[in-house]
Amino acid sequence: MQYFLDVVLPIPLERLFTYKITPEEATFLKPGMRVAVPFGKSKIYTALAYNTHQDQPQAYEAKEIYQILDDVPLVNNSQLQHWEWIAKYYMCTFGEVLRSALPSAFLLESETLILPNKNAEVDEMGLEDDEFLIFEALQHQSALKIGEVSGIVDKKNVLPLVNRLVQKGVVLQKEELYEQYRPKLVRYVKLGQEYQAEDKLEQLLQELTRAPKQSQVVLSLFQLQAVNKKPIKVTDLERESGTSKAVIKALIDKSILEEFHIRTDRVQQEQESSSVDAITLNPYQQEALEAIKSGFSGSKPVLLHGVTSAGKTEVYFKLIQDALNQGKQVLYLLPEIALTSQLINRLRHYFGSKVSVYHSKYSIHERVEVWNNVLKNAEKAQIVIGARSSLFLPYSNLGLVVVDEEHESSFKQFDPAPRYQARDAAMVLANYHKAHCLLGSATPSIESMANAKKGKYGYASIAYRYGNVLMPDINLVDIKEATRKKRMKGHFSESLFNAIMEALEVGEQVILFQNRRGFAPIVECTTCGHAAQCPNCDVSLTYHQHRNQLRCHYCGYHMALQQACLACGSPTLDKKGLGTEQIQQELKELFPEASVGRMDLDTTRGKYAYEKIITAFEQQEMDILVGTQMVTKGLDFRNVSLVGIMNADTLLNFPDYRAHERSFQLLTQVAGRAGRTQKRGKVLIQTYNPYHQILQQVTTNDYDKMFAEQYYEREQFKYPPLVRIIKLTLKDKDYNKLNEASEWFAQSLRNVLGQQVLGPEYPPVARIRRDYLKNILVKIPRNLPAVQIKNSIKRIEKSFNAISKYKSVRLVYNVDHI
Repeated sequence: MQYFLDVVLPIPLERLFTYKITPEEATFLKPGMRVAVPFGKSKIYTALAYNTHQDQPQAYEAKEIYQILDDVPLVNNSQLQHWEWIAKYYMCTFGEVLRSALPSAFLLESETLILPNKNAEVDEMGLEDDEFLIFEALQHQSALKIGEVSGIVDKKNVLPLVNRLVQKGVVLQKEELYEQYRPKLVRYVKLGQEYQAEDKLEQLLQELTRAPKQSQVVLSLFQLQAVNKKPIKVTDLERESGTSKAVIKALIDKSILEEFHIRTDRVQQEQESSSVDAITLNPYQQEALEAIKSGFSGSKPVLLHGVTSAGKTEVYFKLIQDALNQGKQVLYLLPEIALTSQLINRLRHYFGSKVSVYHSKYSIHERVEVWNNVLKNAEKAQIVIGARSSLFLPYSNLGLVVVDEEHESSFKQFDPAPRYQARDAAMVLANYHKAHCLLGSATPSIESMANAKKGKYGYASIAYRYGNVLMPDINLVDIKEATRKKRMKGHFSESLFNAIMEALEVGEQVILFQNRRGFAPIVECTTCGHAAQCPNCDVSLTYHQHRNQLRCHYCGYHMALQQACLACGSPTLDKKGLGTEQIQQELKELFPEASVGRMDLDTTRGKYAYEKIITAFEQQEMDILVGTQMVTKGLDFRNVSLVGIMNADTLLNFPDYRAHERSFQLLTQVAGRAGRTQKRGKVLIQTYNPYHQILQQVTTNDYDKMFAEQYYEREQFKYPPLVRIIKLTLKDKDYNKLNEASEWFAQSLRNVLGQQVLGPEYPPVARIRRDYLKNILVKIPRNLPAVQIKNSIKRIEKSFNAISKYKSVRLVYNVDHI
């Protein structure tokens, strides 16, 4: 009886691929195990076993699998279900979800090896120079990797050369699989077996009197063993004895010391925990907790709407404790890695070593270890805190999902596929596990609030700050008037300058927010008006002062700052606009005594960069922190009395239907960083238009009015949450072909879907990385089945792909476009 296995390959294939397996393999293999399979001419991929059956594929001859890589499934059934839902809902392939979900260390790929052909008669004179170099190298080595071949001939692309050698029969090609993950083994030492007896030990110390350093190592080992009963690390012994590795090695060689290895996790946390029972909730928090529990009893997700600094985190901790008491796992989702570093310490303070962290700044090895701990349901992975990728971990017993700052657009993945919204995917995940799901925010998204008002979600609110601290005093500063009267100091109005001065004088800290990194967004020639543009994208280059560079924030292209205009040669270059670097420099000139820090993408590239900046600010090593939206999200600084927003108009005047909602959220969140203790905080918002309705609503903290106005507008113009939106982006390097292809696609969509298709239209940045872009929006009314419309779009895509002229045009789906 012949058996077959369907597998998911980590490449964008529309369907599963089938391989032949033996009856023994069929009984051993379970869904979720990894298998190495040949695919294409000679490549070997790591695929995921999906199901075994006896139906032979009709379209192709099934190959045999290469090898089975796991003894137990690496991915469980509820994960496979969840990933399938993500692939279907967000219109991507199962393979793309797999590639995104699994840490890359699990996805072994083959390395091509070049072997000498022992049976071939090689005519050395018939070989070209570069071919002869490879032939000669293989006389001394059994095999070469592609990278080594590249090094020998000093060329990047060596595949044509390898193909020529294969055709001439000089070499053979072989694919070899490499395991990327290696467990971390730590070296430990103990006293040799024969020296355990006291008489032997005395004799040893007598012998070592002539070798004082070795004697010191043995004595240090005793001291360390007396202090703690744990095994002794080689590094600790080296430090304690003040000797080198060579001395310890000499003792190991003489068998006086024995060496052994223990496998350890790369991320270690040793922290005593205090009990969550020590947290006392105030009446408002207690009321919210009861409302949340009653919402959970109705098996609904619950929205917790609490003002900034209301103490939402303490309510989360109580719910986490309840889940842990039932022996369940907890997922705590955050939009930004910056937030995790502050919350990890608070979580570990209460839950000790039960907390695991998972996000993109972790190395692939560290991610594998967290994955394995969650898979085993280990004690150290009962609570997982992380950014959106932590959704994909192998939970087997999930009891609670907390989505903090649920309104954040960072929860939406933009590139590459799957372009999922982590908040929505988290609710589906909780549903599969029959777990509770809590969404928390001070400024909920319009969608979540609309669902709460319709009764689809439960609702709880905390209307007062913790400890009855007053909401910050928010004032608008008219910089149009101040600029006209020449009352600005650089980009600082008199009001903001004086407020900073007052805060610094009494030893309080200041946060300044500007949503642009770099020094100046535009460098313009005042003679001819030319501004340096990126050659690959339709944007101007941003000036970064610390590198003296012009950089593109879309593709990474950079060039040195020119001394003269590239168009007319005049040296009259003027930097226009305002970035975080420029504010930092101005502050240093205006307040030379103050210590100024900066938090943006440029200063947070390292693994612990967020942590260092946040810790330094918490410990008051910095007086002023300048930042982009990273400083707005849920951070808790006790000594900040003043928050300044440099220019609110850049947020409001953005070409997007969510611009006003986003501005309200961002400004309210950044204002919420001020005055989190007894003294009332102060917020100054600089703007050219102080009468704007959103700014007025921010100053009065009137979320309900903002919601009502935005909801009304969305009703009029048919935008979410009243309709669903799918954005289709077409990309191509050929401008005319893209126009033609997008028109064809839009017309085909209109033929099927009628008037709910908008576009094709160029986005504000119409060219990125040399690709021209065009967008088509499909609006799906809530009363129509989205699945059927998605299937119709997919059918049109098939017809589109059949047109040979449009082969090069790439199509990208973005479901629930934000």
